Amino acid sequence: MAVVDWIIVIAFIGALVGVGFWFSRSNRNIRDYFLAGKSMPGWLVALAATGTSVSAGTFVGSPELGFNTNLTYLMLCIGAVFGGLLVARFFLPRLYNAGTITIYGFIGDRFGEGSKRWTSGMFLLGQLFTSGSRLFIAAIAVSVILYGSIHFQFLMYSIIILGVISTLYTMAGGIKGRLYIDALQILLVVGTGLVALVLVYLSLTPDLTFGQIWDSLVHGQVKIAGQWTPGNKLQVVDASWRFDVPYNLIGALLAATVFKVAQFSTDQEFVQRQLTCRDVRKAGSSLVASQVISLPIVLVFLSIGLLLFVKYSQTDPAAFAQYQGDARDLFPQYICRCIPAGLRGLMMVGLLAAALSSFNSAINSMASSFTADLYLPIRRQRGRAVETDSEQMASSKKMTVFMGLALTGFAIFTAVLQSMSGMNLVDFATGVMCFSYAGMLGVFLVALFTRRGNARSVVAALIAGLLVAFFLMTAKSLFGLNLTLAWPWWTPIGGAVSFLICLSGKPVSGACRYRRNKREE
Repeated sequence: MAVVDWIIVIAFIGALVGVGFWFSRSNRNIRDYFLAGKSMPGWLVALAATGTSVSAGTFVGSPELGFNTNLTYLMLCIGAVFGGLLVARFFLPRLYNAGTITIYGFIGDRFGEGSKRWTSGMFLLGQLFTSGSRLFIAAIAVSVILYGSIHFQFLMYSIIILGVISTLYTMAGGIKGRLYIDALQILLVVGTGLVALVLVYLSLTPDLTFGQIWDSLVHGQVKIAGQWTPGNKLQVVDASWRFDVPYNLIGALLAATVFKVAQFSTDQEFVQRQLTCRDVRKAGSSLVASQVISLPIVLVFLSIGLLLFVKYSQTDPAAFAQYQGDARDLFPQYICRCIPAGLRGLMMVGLLAAALSSFNSAINSMASSFTADLYLPIRRQRGRAVETDSEQMASSKKMTVFMGLALTGFAIFTAVLQSMSGMNLVDFATGVMCFSYAGMLGVFLVALFTRRGNARSVVAALIAGLLVAFFLMTAKSLFGLNLTLAWPWWTPIGGAVSFLICLSGKPVSGACRYRRNKREE
């Protein structure tokens, strides 16, 4: 990159760290640090939540998906809106009014301290996979910019750089600083995406008319099961009744909706933002609004991939053949080679904004869950309680640093896992979420809408959901079974099994639950 590009990037990173330390002054206790005193306006939470949904997987993975396939991924965004509406109506009011720092505190109130710890632990395990994969995806672009290659060694360096930067300003500011930073970052992502889309289109117009570009997409090619076949790259709705295709109509309206219900109701990373709102109505509206806003943003980055397909297929056969084999670094390479100086720095800032907004939210949510649900209760149980606000704040910041380091290390592992899986970046980043969502969905459904279940059935349900999702993902590769089920279906199936197992537990009476909780404390 040119000197002006580095100036822009360094100024952006400096601003993030400065904002983080600025807001650190307003954190008086652990509830301020993790919930912002439930004082944040709905519009700010909606923008920040959009930043979590639109991660590096969108900035880097959606152009890859547009190049390889078509626009049917937008159906998943429709499912996200439906899922958000269901959660806002039926789930959020109970979770918001529970009055706990994390949503897993609600599980503890319902089934006991041990259940809270198991559920929080399952969330932490799922986040290691999920956010580790997001950081790895972001590192692909950083590696191209810094080293011109996505060799594994360079990917590791890039992962460490991103992890350290994000951990630093997340530790300083708590969730209040992160919400303001995330709102700014999503505006940067949108702006850079639109600029990139216009630049790619203008690069085509000297040689191709709009009609020729349209015709190239309608009569284009799509990659199915690793093979390129003729197909309409502008197709949005796939009405086929296939369960091995992730983005068809039935998958979006049923499987993806259930997946998003699980994400928006059991994942502390997402729900934590809603818990910072001033009231539950604003919490619900901010959730739905964030998913509506995400849809056109995803369309912008998918369209970048579509136009790059036309560009390379019509004007650069050698590059086209290269990206047909592996398009993970398609958009980063275009930024590095074709975007002029100054604008290139702006593109890099947009990438960093997409990457860091999702990664720092994971760090904060994991730290809040680990601190409130595991670390502080265990210390109290052992007679070493952390009582004062200053001591709890210090512990929270230490846990934030610890989670940042853990996620950075796990991102290196997910880089290896994605290469072995053969999945595209978007499907991999979302598919790994199912490991924790399947079990937690069943547990939360029982906790919220029935009077049944106990600590043992919670643990059994969490483990069963994880195993079902893992089996569905690896049935063919590990067990040789001819079972190819698209990833959106893993959570509904695993969640149904988990629900039935958790529901089978007989409820514990109030007196028994009181004695059991006292023993656990």
